[in-house]
Amino acid sequence: MALEPIPEATQLAKKMLASGDIKSAAAKLSEQLAITPDDRETHYYLCVCSRYQGDFEPALTEVQQFIERFPRFARGYQELGYTQKALANPAAAIKAFRTAVTLNDALVASWRSLLELATPADHPELLEQARTQLTNLEGLPKPLLQVRDWVNEGRLLPAEKLCRQFLKQYPKYVEGMRLLAYIGVQTEVLDDAEVLLRNAVEFEPNNLFARFDFISVLYKRQKFGEAFTQAEQLLAADPSNVKHRTVYANQCVAVGKFEEAIQLYDQVITKIADPASVHLLKAHALKTIDQTDQAILSYRAAYQAKPGFGDAFWSLANLKTYRFSDEEIELMLTAVDDKSLSSVDLIHLNFALGKHFEDQETFALAFQYYETGNALKQRETVYDGLLLSDRLQLQHRYCDEALFKRRAKTGHPAADPIFILGLPRSGSTLLEQILASHPLVEGTQELPNIAAFAFDLDGRRRIQDTPQYPACLATLSDEALTALGKQYLEDTRIHRDSAPFFIDKMPNNFRHIGLIRLILPNAKIIDARRHPMACCFSGFKQLFASGQEFSYGLEDIGRYYRDYQQLMDHWHQTLPNHILTVHHEAVVSDLEGQVRQILDFCNLEFHENCLNFHKTERSVRTPSSEQVRQPIYRSGLDQWHNFAEHLAPLRAAIGEDLIAAYPKFD
Repeated sequence: MALEPIPEATQLAKKMLASGDIKSAAAKLSEQLAITPDDRETHYYLCVCSRYQGDFEPALTEVQQFIERFPRFARGYQELGYTQKALANPAAAIKAFRTAVTLNDALVASWRSLLELATPADHPELLEQARTQLTNLEGLPKPLLQVRDWVNEGRLLPAEKLCRQFLKQYPKYVEGMRLLAYIGVQTEVLDDAEVLLRNAVEFEPNNLFARFDFISVLYKRQKFGEAFTQAEQLLAADPSNVKHRTVYANQCVAVGKFEEAIQLYDQVITKIADPASVHLLKAHALKTIDQTDQAILSYRAAYQAKPGFGDAFWSLANLKTYRFSDEEIELMLTAVDDKSLSSVDLIHLNFALGKHFEDQETFALAFQYYETGNALKQRETVYDGLLLSDRLQLQHRYCDEALFKRRAKTGHPAADPIFILGLPRSGSTLLEQILASHPLVEGTQELPNIAAFAFDLDGRRRIQDTPQYPACLATLSDEALTALGKQYLEDTRIHRDSAPFFIDKMPNNFRHIGLIRLILPNAKIIDARRHPMACCFSGFKQLFASGQEFSYGLEDIGRYYRDYQQLMDHWHQTLPNHILTVHHEAVVSDLEGQVRQILDFCNLEFHENCLNFHKTERSVRTPSSEQVRQPIYRSGLDQWHNFAEHLAPLRAAIGEDLIAAYPKFD
């Protein structure tokens, strides 16, 4: 997230410092620190003043205290390096400068210091790295060097502004395009990032860095087919490059080539600088194809290679069936108090500890960790629940009965897709596994295509502008709607084999049922529904890989559930008999009856495989992957009751009327 702007007094003190007026700068900074005691920049420049004044021992104490407070700030370590150098402690200085460039690889001064202090005998690789990095950085135009520095410090707004100014003057400067695309990724403006990198690759087809970035953005946008094609080109250009081999392996996973991906991970794991990340990727692939024991070994290898690696611990917890050893618990408890860890690691660790203590039935402590993890995650996201509520109301307003009567004959006639939608953690993965066990149906994954269509129909606009979608559905031509249906079928073909029907399990598609109805009128739509308290709390304690920003606050997730149910009521009213609601509790209580109802709705003959869904061998990518490989069980239905005393804000946000109206099942 972008940081607060630097105070004016601190900016003035920087100028005083640059002119040599250290005493006045220190006084100005001290005054500002009394006003904004948490301002990082003011603290930092006060440390610089202390060193400039020549009293190095107090300066060392001050900068060490600064780093303890701001452990992820690269220039703090750079200042520590300068202070240790002044105290004639070269080993400590090298360590500090190395940490600085690890956190911010655009610090030219730190690289120069490393080049000065490191010796060929003791640090040959470091010297080579410093020379290479300095050559790259000194070859950048000064504005882009500043952009890169600001990006690494989290100052995204001024970085974006400066980068755009530069590209106006040099519109085909690929390194500038890469930097602006990176800012787009950090701010979730992925469509702009994709356009920038697509152009960059066209301008410089042999720029492998740009192609590498392009693949990453295509992957994030779940354009897996194109990402795989780009990865093939990248690997062909430099087949010995371990990063290229790794990114190609990632794309193999995305398109279902799991065995090839695992072989590639094994090949690069001993050659790459960060083996922990490759162990993690390999484990995810193994988990997806139900090789859980091997996945566990790889997850363990990941945290062994990188102590405090939160994602490895959370991934073990996210197996749902895994139980941590005493040693692993101690490792997590130690790591979660390590202030030098990134927020990403701390978020993962808190969610993992929440799951552990819930398994131990220490519910108050479990909730404490879940709450902390959610609070940390919420700080990393930008979510406006009221704005989303307003957007969903537009579906009520514009997608009415008159629209569907007037446009009853639009869209592509194919009946291939079966949409399973609703809220995450509502039992949708179980429904997918049941249906995908039928020989005529394929399970795919949570496909982004419908949401991408909605985004494109809304046009490029500022967030405060009036949305064009879904109002535009009334004016699109019949040909355009049919073309969208055809495009959906073509774009999703990469995820399919030969079965006549396939499942799209993107839960958020409930927001776009009107669009689905107009472009694919014969598609089946199944609403997976679960008791509101159970569903919402299950979402609250789940750390999602991406998206679902509403789930990190009890009030937010409760409001979202209420908006969802009200919109589903609207769809049932305007599209009668077009949507089947399946309650998770009903499936648990009467599996065969619900299976027959689902298959009948999908015009499929009953098949015994659907009752034995847990025996079906297929890749499952969602958090429920291990659970749906077991027979039906009831133990998860009422887990939220163990946390009831903490869930008053959730109850209030959902509303007692919706909770009381939810059907009861034996």
